[in-house]
Amino acid sequence: MTDTQIFDVDGRAIPYAIDGAGPALVLIPGQGRTIDYLAALAHSIAEADFRVVRIGPRGSDPDVSLQDIAQDVIDVMDHLGVDHAWVGGHGFGGSVARIASVDHHDRVNGVLLLGVEGPAEGTGELPPLAQGVPVLVIQGTDDEVTPPSNGDDLQASAPDRVSAVRIEGGTHMFPATHVGATSWAIEDYLDWD
Repeated sequence: MTDTQIFDVDGRAIPYAIDGAGPALVLIPGQGRTIDYLAALAHSIAEADFRVVRIGPRGSDPDVSLQDIAQDVIDVMDHLGVDHAWVGGHGFGGSVARIASVDHHDRVNGVLLLGVEGPAEGTGELPPLAQGVPVLVIQGTDDEVTPPSNGDDLQASAPDRVSAVRIEGGTHMFPATHVGATSWAIEDYLDWD
């Protein structure tokens, strides 16, 4: 597994790790989590000749918006010389990926959602989908935090560009507990091998 590094720009200490070489895939962890629990998934995907960049949250600034975190992702991509990539994340990380695809449309080839968050509490709103950007949704069938119905609703809203795969028996932590099935679904969809 790859050691975590820190990209420090403007006082933002942004953790990241890189596995493999090849076309780039960025993974963003769920809220309150570090990039470590995505290491096995990143390693598995990297074995199929991908460059997987895990980008974590900067410190504990309570005033950081989704747009700020999406900018952190782009700043780390710039730092690493990654011109464009599929950008994805687990739960909250997927919401950040959606914002990155809207705010930086020319840098995001597609969006990977590992469990789709529901509408933000109190607002009823979801981050938008960027126009023309393909989306792969992977959902655990037994996920009670980001239930499969969230992915179904998203797919129904844009069936021309949202594809969905279910991981049988996967709970919310399926990216860590069902690494093989999750990795295979990503590799199969992207058809990079």
